[in-house]
Amino acid sequence: MNDDIIELHREVSGEGAPLVLLHGLYGSGANWRRYARRWSRDHRVIVPDLRNHGRSPHSGRMDYPAMAADVARMLEAETEGPAVVLGHSMGGKVAMALALTRPALVRGLIVADIAPVAYADNDHDAIIAAMQAVELADVGSRSDADRQLAARIDSQAIRQFLLTNLERADGGWDWRLPLAILRRALPDILGWPALDGRWDGPALFVHGGRSPYVDDDGRRAIAGYFPNHEVETLPEAGHWLHVEAPEAFTGAVEGYLADRL
Repeated sequence: MNDDIIELHREVSGEGAPLVLLHGLYGSGANWRRYARRWSRDHRVIVPDLRNHGRSPHSGRMDYPAMAADVARMLEAETEGPAVVLGHSMGGKVAMALALTRPALVRGLIVADIAPVAYADNDHDAIIAAMQAVELADVGSRSDADRQLAARIDSQAIRQFLLTNLERADGGWDWRLPLAILRRALPDILGWPALDGRWDGPALFVHGGRSPYVDDDGRRAIAGYFPNHEVETLPEAGHWLHVEAPEAFTGAVEGYLADRL
């Protein structure tokens, strides 16, 4: 048994073929709540908090083989057969790593706006540093924390997303995320492990037309690892395509589930 495997907090709803939804960096399973409600009409929907996120335990390891092993353990406990695994961004990398390392657990793969490649740090270190710089003793509400974050992060949308991780603790406020761990782990989170082989099952890669995350190198890597893949681009969406274009994203996923899975 691998002692590094973490028992993931998750929410399970519905009956039918299993469908797993994996969130991205700084997120939690709650990010998928509207989709889980919809898809649980026809599927057994399993929505975990990945390690170091949400209500799942913390660990110094944050590489993709470790995160995939967590999801594999969860699937072995929650399902009797392979699942369709859908992941966005970091969660998409976890889904791809799971398919490559534990192929028997995956019936279908849906990856939202990410590729199996390493990425340069596009401000993540600065984002975590901004969260660490918040003087929590001076925070009486999320609005107070937002004012502090605004000194370093211009985007209100990003700040509001980050603030979903601020919670009451011991009469004050604290970050639910282990910020020091995440900051040290950024090379692993932004990177991609040296995984061999390929996965021949059906895979859908959904890209945002206004997102820079999947370029020509990313498309070549996708084709190498996942030869039986299809691509759908949502022209008006950026990286947060399931938030920015929910109807188009829902249509792409449900169409693929109906036609291929």
